[in-house]
Amino acid sequence: MVTKSRNAILVSALRVSALCIVLAGFALAQGGGELRFCLHSEPKTFDPLKVEDDASVSIRYLTGGVLLRINRQTQALEPELAQSWKVSKDAKQITFKLRSGISFSDGTPFSAEDVVYTVRQLMDPALHSPTGDSFRSGPGIVETRIISPTDISITFPAPVAGLDRQFDQVAILSAHSPKKEMAVLGPFMVADYKPGATVLLVRNPNYWKTDAQGKKLPYLDSIRLDIQPNRDVEMLRFKRGEVDLINSLDSEYFDKLWQIAPQVVHDAGPSLDSEQMWFNQVEKSPLPAYKKTWFRSASFRRAISEAINRDDLSRVVFRGHAQPAVGPISPANKFWFNAKLSAAAAYSRDAALKALQGEGFQLQNGTLKDKDGNEVVFSIITNSGNKYRERMATMIQEDLGKIGIKVNVVTLDFPSLIERMTQTFEYEAVLLGLTNTGLDPNEQMNVWLSSSENHQWNPSEKTPETAWEAEIDKLMREQASSADARARKKAFDRVQEIVVDEVPFIYLVNRNALSAVAADVQGASPVILSPQTFWNADRLEVKGERLALK
Repeated sequence: MVTKSRNAILVSALRVSALCIVLAGFALAQGGGELRFCLHSEPKTFDPLKVEDDASVSIRYLTGGVLLRINRQTQALEPELAQSWKVSKDAKQITFKLRSGISFSDGTPFSAEDVVYTVRQLMDPALHSPTGDSFRSGPGIVETRIISPTDISITFPAPVAGLDRQFDQVAILSAHSPKKEMAVLGPFMVADYKPGATVLLVRNPNYWKTDAQGKKLPYLDSIRLDIQPNRDVEMLRFKRGEVDLINSLDSEYFDKLWQIAPQVVHDAGPSLDSEQMWFNQVEKSPLPAYKKTWFRSASFRRAISEAINRDDLSRVVFRGHAQPAVGPISPANKFWFNAKLSAAAAYSRDAALKALQGEGFQLQNGTLKDKDGNEVVFSIITNSGNKYRERMATMIQEDLGKIGIKVNVVTLDFPSLIERMTQTFEYEAVLLGLTNTGLDPNEQMNVWLSSSENHQWNPSEKTPETAWEAEIDKLMREQASSADARARKKAFDRVQEIVVDEVPFIYLVNRNALSAVAADVQGASPVILSPQTFWNADRLEVKGERLALK
């Protein structure tokens, strides 16, 4: 995470150089125009190895150069900075043949030294890189060997299943540029950052790709990312023609736009993303002991899950553009989804109350109390400005009220919410979403390993605090170290069964992949995988007059 002092230095440096970069951008302009869309929160970092929030992920995708890229449309792995690669039979080693003649955005040459530097930073335990967690299949040192300026091998201490696909998330850093992470290999580079307002990206003049006709990519001259957490304001600006796309569209606005301009909206079907709720299980949290007892009880969590009507959430909140969630994997992920869990999220208020009564809870005059007479009351926090999460929280409040539980709904700005989740642990329950950028379970290592900072209900455990978390650690490492797809599937199926049974997350719905793209944007082809609308940003153009929708 970028500290305040470092962030201030970064902002100052960006502003000093912004005018020169923008003026250079005019000289380089190809007439592709400026694409404009919104980030829903402040980016936490520009360091691609420390990225974990959605805003920073978007910036990394647009600016970071990777060795290999998963094509978001075909889901096939394609060469990028590496023109070819080979994974060893034991899935411990990968070798890359790098492209030559490529430079970073500041002109620093790209070579195998940069890959070595990036991998060493990525796997440094002191960095706590969420991206690096995907490669941690076993203890030991990751060895890198430069064979030539364009050939490199990386050897891991244990097999890493899907090893090559993991590099889709690894943006290569420069080992020599004084600009550090601000020297990039992707199609765009950060030119200016005004906290709370906007991030301006401009064309990387040294980007190496060309189209089939030999024209330099990207087509766009710039991308302006306005920081706007309020989705109502985002929609208003889209209708006015002030922004060009909405990467994740609320179902309510999807239907409204469909009525006036069906050509601008796209429903790609069920997405990989989930909306979920979880309880604070951190032992050192400042919660009363009796609430810690509730939240750390799997029976309590299962009862809460059973008392929530997911069909109503899908129908009312998402207007039918969602389906009830079963577990950690969306049914849209055909191979990895455990089909045996299809009925695990069944709604039953009576079953929920019966389960609670079996744990000593009693319903007295419409109020649920635990065995010591404490009323069951807790707060759900979620991010302000996210209307559908606010509505979900309200409906959950109503559902749980039917079994005597009082729920308070609290909305917070995103930085305050993150601080409570990760720093102070001053919360009882959280309602948020999880964005899955890929299909492979290895990409969720940073959630399921008990030692991970993103193990949200109880992060950064020194050792697993429960037997089931220890089993998940073991299974995740097993599937990550196997080259046998069937063995991996069996291990991850078991992980899904444990998660559904222990309910560390209460999975609520899988939203459909809804998006909106203005008619002036050419080349867009929305998909299920994130980022839905700008996955091919280097080939998008903004042409014609921006028109308001009526």
